[in-house]
Amino acid sequence: MTSAPPRVLVLRALGLGDLLAGVPALRGVRRAFPRHRVVLALPAALAQAASATGAVDAVLPAEAPHRGVPVLEGWRGGPPDVAVDLHGNGPESRDALAVLSPRRLLAYAHPDPSLARPPVWRPDQHERERWCDFLAAYGIAADPDDVRLPVPATASPAPGAVVVHPGAQAASRRWPAARFARLAHTLREAGHRVVVTGGPGEDALVLEVAHGVRLPAEDVLRGGLAFPELSALVARAALVVSGDTGLAHLAVAHATPSVTLFGPVSPRLWGPPRTGRHLALWRAGPPGDPHGDHPDPRLLRIGVEETAAACLALLARRGPEASRVPASRA
Repeated sequence: MTSAPPRVLVLRALGLGDLLAGVPALRGVRRAFPRHRVVLALPAALAQAASATGAVDAVLPAEAPHRGVPVLEGWRGGPPDVAVDLHGNGPESRDALAVLSPRRLLAYAHPDPSLARPPVWRPDQHERERWCDFLAAYGIAADPDDVRLPVPATASPAPGAVVVHPGAQAASRRWPAARFARLAHTLREAGHRVVVTGGPGEDALVLEVAHGVRLPAEDVLRGGLAFPELSALVARAALVVSGDTGLAHLAVAHATPSVTLFGPVSPRLWGPPRTGRHLALWRAGPPGDPHGDHPDPRLLRIGVEETAAACLALLARRGPEASRVPASRA
């Protein structure tokens, strides 16, 4: 009788952007434990996205309100051989794993006392680099640039379009819908096909932007696309324009040109790689509340004209046919 493989349980029960920013660390764990079954604790809605990383064998559904630490009551089959806290730096996430009595526990909070150089949480460090450095303290190599996802086999609902995504989990990271509509109008006037998309529960916002620019029905993607379709849309897009949210990280994962509007949080902490493919627009200032109830003042200082100029500059690099509207649709 063949015994079950040892298991690694990784906790990162956050959002899509958090998952994608954690891909380099997840792949480091995968390489460090090639004979283990890697189980990732995160919201069930992100199971397909987790599978697309190629670093996860199974998902343990787990989530808590307001980005809190979930109780891992769904874990079965004895203690994990290794537990890895990629959720945060406090005792709450460490303790959620410790209660399962793992044989080895990797965490920022109360790290292994035998480590020569325990991991140190740096609030000024980029999220991708933070978790790679954390693993390095435990002798696990991870590359913060290892973010790419494979292009999905699923067909895109709008290949070659400019994807405008006005939504974000918190109001502090949502640029006004009227500005997104003016931006979409400018891009359409320049001859580019524009589609508007949103997450679950964002139909009203999507329709507000779409009505402001009078988009045809087929270019209004409501209801929150399933991850394979959303991934295909972004992978085959000419450009992605969004706030600081999960779709911006998905554009990075597919190397799709993007313009991202930052407000309460600096792109130095959560932004795209500094390449000519991605532009982050931001007004420097003290950090704000990324989960606030009102648009951040720094975000509101970003104008439609400069955003349109950034979009058109990236589209021009792709050549004159990038996202052009066919004559039959113009």
